[in-house]
Amino acid sequence: MTPRQLRDDRGVFWETWRRGVLDEHTAMPLDFVQENLSISKAGTLRGLHFQRNPHAQGKLVRCASGRIFDVAVDVRASSPTRGQWFGCELSDVNGSQLWIPAGFAHGFLAMSDHAVVEYRCTSFYHPQSEGAIRWDDPDVNIDWNDASDFIMPKGGPFLSPKDADASTLEETGWPFA
Repeated sequence: MTPRQLRDDRGVFWETWRRGVLDEHTAMPLDFVQENLSISKAGTLRGLHFQRNPHAQGKLVRCASGRIFDVAVDVRASSPTRGQWFGCELSDVNGSQLWIPAGFAHGFLAMSDHAVVEYRCTSFYHPQSEGAIRWDDPDVNIDWNDASDFIMPKGGPFLSPKDADASTLEETGWPFA
């Protein structure tokens, strides 16, 4: 989804969210309860994170400044697309946003020196429901350089300890109905 943007010699104006705009793509109207902001340097990879039911989160993600490669992985146990991923570039230039439904893990790679990412969530963060899968899970096989001229840092991306210790999707044994 790319919201309408008004550009002129002063800059740009976007309407980043309007109730009802995604309703035709979701099972029910979206009710965002939390908004998060992340600021990352180039080569930082955050994710792939998810929350288990009943605290699973849908997320609407945008890059307010800089550029990222944003990824969603289907982690629903009964889904015929379990383990498959989708990724796209989000930036302050293209203005695109990515809707990630509940039941999907989410992560992104910062591809600019200063990437500011904002995302709205349909459920509150609940630490006991949190999970993560490895960014380099060989069964998921995400191409983090897809659709980009960005080169991964030598030695791999910059990761948090939690993300560096994440399990593969198979190891999580997570039954998301």
